[in-house]
Amino acid sequence: MSVNEEIRKFLFENADEKYRDFQAGLTPSVDALDFIGIRTPVLRKYAKELAKREDIDEFLSSLPHKFFDENQLHAFIISEEKDYDECIKKLNAFLPYVDNWATCDQMIPKVFKKHKEELLTSIDNWLNSTNTYSIRFGIKMLMDHFLNEDYKKKYMTRVSKIRSDEYYINMMIAWYFATALAKQYEDAITFIKDCKLDPWVHNKTISKAIESYRVTDEHKEYLRTLRLVKRDK
Repeated sequence: MSVNEEIRKFLFENADEKYRDFQAGLTPSVDALDFIGIRTPVLRKYAKELAKREDIDEFLSSLPHKFFDENQLHAFIISEEKDYDECIKKLNAFLPYVDNWATCDQMIPKVFKKHKEELLTSIDNWLNSTNTYSIRFGIKMLMDHFLNEDYKKKYMTRVSKIRSDEYYINMMIAWYFATALAKQYEDAITFIKDCKLDPWVHNKTISKAIESYRVTDEHKEYLRTLRLVKRDK
C-alpha cells in the first residue's frame, strides 16, 4: 500500500460525520462534499508521525489533493519541517493549491521562529503574489512574528497598502491591524485616525479590536468614534 493509500484509509477510518458538517459550515469556499471530517488534534498527531517518514514526499507532491482534510494534513506536515529552506520549498509548492482560510491559517511552521531575517524575504514574495492565500499567509506571518520584539513600523505600512477585492485577504488585514492595536497601539492607531486603510477594512478592524480582550476599554471607546459612516452620493 502506498503512503497516499494509507493516508486516505486512515482519514476515512477516523471520519466524524457531525464534525464534517460543522467544518463545511465554517469553510464556505470548499465544496461540502470535499470534507471527510477529521478532528484537528487527530490530524496534528498523525502529521507528526508522517513527517518522519522517508516516503512522505509522495503525498506532498500529490497536488492538488481531493479532500479538505488532506490539505489540512499537508499543512500540519509542513509545520513540522525542521529545515528552514526545505520548509519554504514545500510551502511555495503548496500555497498555490490552498483554497480556504483554515488550511492557510493553521499552517504554522515552527522553524520560522529561528529564521526571522530570511523569513522577511519570503513574506515579501507572498505579499507580491496574485494568489489569495499566499497573500493572506504572508500577512499572517507578519502578524505572528513581527508585531512583538521584531516589530518595525514599515511592516505595518506594507500591510496598510494592500488593496484587494478578495474577502479573505481583507479579513486578514483587519485581523492584522486589530492585533496591532493590541500590541503596537501608538503606531497602529495612526493608520486608523488617518484613514490609511480600505474603508471596509477600516471598519472591520475597529469591530475586531472592540471584540478583543487585549485592547483596553479606553482604546475601544476611542475606536468607536473613528468608524467610517457610509454617505449617500
